[in-house]
Amino acid sequence: MAGPIVLLTDFGERDGYVGTMKGVILRINPSVTIVDLSHTIPPQDVTDGAFVLGTSYRYFPAGSIFVAVVDPGVGSERRAIALSAGAYTFVGPDNGLFTLVLADFAVPTPDGGGLASLMGTPVTGVVLEKSEYFLPTVSATFHGRDVFAPVAAHHSLGVPLAAFGPPLTEVVSLPSQRPRWENGALSGQVIHVDRFGNAITNITRAELARLTLPVVEVVGLQIVGLQHQYAGASGLLALIGSSDRLEIALNGGNAAVEFGLAVGTPVVVEEARLVDEARLPSREGSGMIDEESRSG
Repeated sequence: MAGPIVLLTDFGERDGYVGTMKGVILRINPSVTIVDLSHTIPPQDVTDGAFVLGTSYRYFPAGSIFVAVVDPGVGSERRAIALSAGAYTFVGPDNGLFTLVLADFAVPTPDGGGLASLMGTPVTGVVLEKSEYFLPTVSATFHGRDVFAPVAAHHSLGVPLAAFGPPLTEVVSLPSQRPRWENGALSGQVIHVDRFGNAITNITRAELARLTLPVVEVVGLQIVGLQHQYAGASGLLALIGSSDRLEIALNGGNAAVEFGLAVGTPVVVEEARLVDEARLPSREGSGMIDEESRSG
């Protein structure tokens, strides 16, 4: 049984784009549930769309169909595709939007981005070419309405992916956002800033497990230790957020605005013993010291 159709776009809420996609879906399958994941992805920001999709899809019921439309290449030669990964289906442009999903299903992706082979992986897909499942007239600028929405609706009625086009053997992936270990330090970066100004990094809980007392270095500052929640801490703080990644936050404030954090801001984490411990705050709590407190 198909689950809901879940929409992710950069269309915003001012225009009728999202509502029109819903109208197309409901004309084909009036009984399907439609869920809005987000429509405020920054315009044309495929990387941000990939992050939001990749950290959200697993919380939906089996059978959910995700229509992801962050598509600066609409109307070009970029392919329209649909993927089956585990219990989920993903429909959208072949431009890297599904990179984090591929990683979850162990699809090897090139570090610098490019084509990732689906051969021998649990992910299968098709190129959307069967026009009988599109709207009668396909605009060069609105494939969300004319291609992706109707395909998702037909699939929710039981049309198998194989009916929509030929098999897909490789898919576009974005450059790797994996952090790197260098000389005992874990080097990463901010990959998403949420509406509260929390800066979410590409450093995961599993990678931080190697450190006993991590010291997080960002914008010339050091944050010693990790908090368990936003409340109860003062100043800039670090914690593992709901995406299971390291976050830099400011309790009651906007860390991104106050400290100039943005996507791409470097973040380095190292063991406290590599820093002059005599000048670090007590291990009983977390604190912040400036760059001058580093040894050497």
